[in-house]
Amino acid sequence: MIGISADFDPLHKGHVKLIEKGREIAEKTGSKLVIYLNKDYSANHAPFFASYKAREKMALKAGADKVIPIEGLHYRLTLAYTVPIRIAMMIEDGVTDYVDAANVPPKIIKKEAEYFAKRGIFSGIPAKLPNRNVIRWFAVNEFFQEKYNRKMKFHIIPELKENGSKISGREIRKKIIENNLKITEDVAKLLPENTIKILERELKNRKAPGKRNFNLIKDKMNKLSRADLLEIAYLNAKLINSIIKWRPYNTENQIWATFRRAGYGPVLTRLALSSMEMNVTRREVYNLIGYYEKKGWIPPDQKRERIIQRAWFVSKSVEKGYTSKKAHEMFIEHPRPLDGLEKSFKAGISLKKSEIGRLKEGKEAKIYVKENDIISCQIRDGMKIKSPLILPGVMATYLRLIIDSHFIPFNGKLIKENESFKVQISIG
Repeated sequence: MIGISADFDPLHKGHVKLIEKGREIAEKTGSKLVIYLNKDYSANHAPFFASYKAREKMALKAGADKVIPIEGLHYRLTLAYTVPIRIAMMIEDGVTDYVDAANVPPKIIKKEAEYFAKRGIFSGIPAKLPNRNVIRWFAVNEFFQEKYNRKMKFHIIPELKENGSKISGREIRKKIIENNLKITEDVAKLLPENTIKILERELKNRKAPGKRNFNLIKDKMNKLSRADLLEIAYLNAKLINSIIKWRPYNTENQIWATFRRAGYGPVLTRLALSSMEMNVTRREVYNLIGYYEKKGWIPPDQKRERIIQRAWFVSKSVEKGYTSKKAHEMFIEHPRPLDGLEKSFKAGISLKKSEIGRLKEGKEAKIYVKENDIISCQIRDGMKIKSPLILPGVMATYLRLIIDSHFIPFNGKLIKENESFKVQISIG
C-alpha cells in the first residue's frame, strides 16, 4: 500500500499533488493509495473546520482508493507520541511507500532525521529546523527499521506554492471565515473543483466551521480548584496558578492570554484546551501510552517509566548542585540505572488537634501547588483542610517535576502515623 497521513482541512491543490504522486507509485506497483485521515482533532490538536465525512469525500474524489480514520489520539497525545503510533500502524497495515511534501531537498530531511533516529528521541525537535514534522516522520520511520526489519520508503515532493508562498490550509480557513463563510475567487484558485463543491455544501448546511466548546472550557477554568485542574492532562502548576489569578473568563482571547502568560506556545495550548474540552485526565493519557508501550510503538526515551526516572535523576542531581537543565542533559546523554527510585513516599502535613480526631485513614488528599509554589494538599472529610506538604528538598523537587510532567498521574492518601496523619504519595 501507498500511504499518506493528513488532515485535508480542506483538501487543496498542494494535497492533490501528494495524491497524484501516490497514484503514480500505486499504478507502478499495483498497490492501493490509502489516506490515514485524522478524524476528531487535527494533528496540531485543533477541531476541524470541515467534517470528517466531507474531508473523506474530498480525498476519495481526489484519487484515494481508501480512507482510514485516525481518532482518539490528537486530543490526548503530543506529536512526539502520535507520529510513532501512526507510523507503526501504517507499517503493520502493510504500507510500503509514504508520500509527503517539504520545502527543502530530501537529502537535508534525511540528514537532520538521522541525528534523532540514532538517539531515539523524537520530542523537542527544534522549531528552527525546516519542515520539522517531516523530519520527525522520517526519523521515526528509520527508528522502526530495527523493530520491523523494514521501513516505509519515503517520497518527498516539493511543497506547492502560490505567488511564492506555500498553500496553507490555515490561511484558506481564515479567509473563508473573514469573508462571511464564502469561498472567494482567490481561495477558489487554491482548491480543486470537488473540494469547492463539498465545502460549499458543508457551509450551506452549517456543518462548517467546526468549533470548540469554549463554554465548557470557560466553566472549568472559572470553577475548578487547583487540585481538580491538576488532574487534567497537560496543565502544569504555573498554568493553573495563572488560570486562578486571571479569573473570571468571558472570552476566548482571555483564555489564550492566560496560557501565553504561563509560557504555553500555540501547539501546547491547543492540546491543553482539547484535553479540557474532552475531559482527558492524566490517568487516561498514562494508560493510553501504556497500551502502546505494550505494542512496542513508544520509543524508549518516551516511555512512562523513563519520564519518572528522569524526574528522579534530575531531583537527585539538583540536590548535588547541578542545574535542572544540566541534569536533564546528563540524563539524556548518558542513560544509567537509577538507585533508590521512589514511586511511593510519605509527606508530613500540619493538622490541628481537632482535625486529627475527625479524619479517617485512606481519605484522599488532593495535591496542588499554591501561588507561592508551595506543594500542598486539600482534604475533604466533612470539613475542608488545606496544608503544605512537608517533604525533604529532593522529594519536593521530584514531586514538582512529576506535577509538571503533563501526564504522569499522582495521588495522595491519608495514613495514620504516631497518633497523627501523613500523606502517602503514589506516582504513576
